[in-house]
Amino acid sequence: MDISKLKYAYFIGIGGIGMSAIARFFHSHGIFVYGYDRTRTQLTMQLGNEGMTIHYNEDIGYIKSLNIYPDDSLVVYTPAIPSFNKELNYFRENDFDIKKRAEVLGLISKTKDAVCVAGTHGKTTISTLTAHLFTNSEIGCSAFIGGISKNYGTNYLHSDKSPFVVLEADEFDRSFLHLSPYLSVITSMDADHLDIYGDKKHLTRSFKEFAMLTRPGGTLILKKGLDNIPVPAESVRFTYHLNEKCDFYATDIELVGDKYRFTLNSPFGTIKDLVLGIPGLLNVENAIAASALALSGGVSEQELRNGLKTFKGIRRRFEYVIKSKEFILIDDYAHHPAEIKATIASVKTIYPGKNIHVVFQPHLYSRTKDFAKEFAEELDAVDKVYLMDIYPARELPIPGVESDLIKGKMKNKEVFLCDEENIFELIMSDKPDILLTMGAGNIDSLVPVLEEKLRKSLKL
Repeated sequence: MDISKLKYAYFIGIGGIGMSAIARFFHSHGIFVYGYDRTRTQLTMQLGNEGMTIHYNEDIGYIKSLNIYPDDSLVVYTPAIPSFNKELNYFRENDFDIKKRAEVLGLISKTKDAVCVAGTHGKTTISTLTAHLFTNSEIGCSAFIGGISKNYGTNYLHSDKSPFVVLEADEFDRSFLHLSPYLSVITSMDADHLDIYGDKKHLTRSFKEFAMLTRPGGTLILKKGLDNIPVPAESVRFTYHLNEKCDFYATDIELVGDKYRFTLNSPFGTIKDLVLGIPGLLNVENAIAASALALSGGVSEQELRNGLKTFKGIRRRFEYVIKSKEFILIDDYAHHPAEIKATIASVKTIYPGKNIHVVFQPHLYSRTKDFAKEFAEELDAVDKVYLMDIYPARELPIPGVESDLIKGKMKNKEVFLCDEENIFELIMSDKPDILLTMGAGNIDSLVPVLEEKLRKSLKL
């Protein structure tokens, strides 16, 4: 892929969080960016405001009117696009250069020192914080992240001077095997994406392959306990954990308000009285992983201290939407049982004794089928649950798999099936102290509506 020879880049599924970051990369290099997505969102409208041209109907006539040709164009698509998509097939039939999102990201990773964040949980928080730590140092970085940074209002950061690029190493569809990591971390390898891998054994095998891609002289940082992950002989291996002794770990962890203060112990020295700018004990562990990457890349102690303190987080990752003495609304992207468990545990630690209700939208029929029991167990930890319909994303329905499958496995009887029409009335009739909205589907579009109605009704 020679960017200097490209004039146009066309994105099929441009509204995806990963696709939009790559679109911003091409746009920043002076390439005309066009794109299709089936849904108009806040993100696609922002891309339009930045100068990209986006439409929302599969329209071959429209593509022809753009007068783009194979010799100076690149077509990028996401695996979420079905094989029968008319636009994708038009480009295939007319000999355009077509690449998956992961292939393009892999090619970009070979042009710089790639800082890759892998794992079934924590990728977006760790990669966004890592990018912030590098950006707030003399080293700097470019970054492609899987969420909207609240510090920068974007999922793409650009630097002409820095040798580093921070990337999320996504295990879905084995995408991360296209990358060329220089510094990397693996956070976890819980069973997930079983529609792709079939079982955990094959998922683990892909993570091992990813680890072995580490460049000579590079560094791989593993969550303590992932002992079966190999490391190339020419690479450095570190471990990290929240509070168990290893290469990078925390001591003196103290909750101050809703934020944490801690001491970081590392091969680079002991750094006391660090304060993380976002809440959640899980995020302290995420901060340790990000700090390990930053220190390995040359970020100084003082730069690390300032970066951790000024980090504002990511939209939809333990994001306070309403925070008052009377009522709290927190929105979170959690869509796997382990993530739900961590979010609920963090809320209970910060707000002991409070009445907690959850609005949960399951993501994917396959994930719901595979983890219905585990979803039920974790959701049983709160006082009341409102279950929305499953968000299908790329999948067709599976007979017998509905949100009711989770409800049927729960011990808590305060569980209600709901939709956008009746959710507000259900919430107001119960008046919880804390409401969590969780899921990776389109539940994010419901949150602003809920916020407006709740503020008005509660006079906040």
